[in-house]
Amino acid sequence: MSENQPPPYGGTPGGQPGPYGQNPYGENPYQQPGGIPGQPGPYGQPQQPGGVPSYPGAPGADYAAYGQQPAGMPPLANWGWRFLSGLIDAVIVGVVAIVVSLATNQLVADLVNIAGVVVLGYMEGTTGQTPGKMAVGTRTLREADGQLLGAGRAIGRRFLHILDALPCLLGYLWPAWDAKRQTFADKIVSSVVIKP
Repeated sequence: MSENQPPPYGGTPGGQPGPYGQNPYGENPYQQPGGIPGQPGPYGQPQQPGGVPSYPGAPGADYAAYGQQPAGMPPLANWGWRFLSGLIDAVIVGVVAIVVSLATNQLVADLVNIAGVVVLGYMEGTTGQTPGKMAVGTRTLREADGQLLGAGRAIGRRFLHILDALPCLLGYLWPAWDAKRQTFADKIVSSVVIKP
C-alpha cells in the first residue's frame, strides 16, 4: 500500500487491524440490510455492490435514497387521480350516512361514518383498492417493497388522514408537489399510491 492511500476501514496504515479490531458491522458497513449485491431488491431492482447509492440516472441507481421512484415500480398516481378516487369513496360513505341519519339519528350516522372508514381501510389494506380506487385504477401499496399495506396499517392510515385535514387541508394537497406524491398520512405509514 502506498503512503498516499488511506488505510482500509478498521485498519491502520500498513494493513494492521485498528485498535478496536475488525468492523463490528460486518464486511461492508454500507450494505443495505438483507441486500445481496447483484440480487433483486425491492421492485426487482438489483442491489448495488456495497449498498452505497449511486447518483440518480446511473445504471442500477438507488432511486429511493434520493426520494425518487424506484426502478421497476409502477408510476405514482398524480393528485387528480387521488382526488377523484377519494371523492368517490366520500360520496359512497356520505350517501349511506345521510340515509341513515334521516332514518334514525345523528349518533347512528356518525357510527356509520366510522364504520365506513374501517371498511374502506380494510379493503385498501387487503386488496390495495377501495371502490374509488377501483373506479380510477389506482392502488395503495407499501413504499418499501410494493406489497399490500395490511388491514391494520391501512385502517390506521385512514384515521391519520385527520392530520391531512387539520392545517387547512394542506396534507391532502401535498401530493401535488411532493416527490413521492404522498399525503402526511402516507409519509407516516410509508405508503404510496400507484396507477399501473
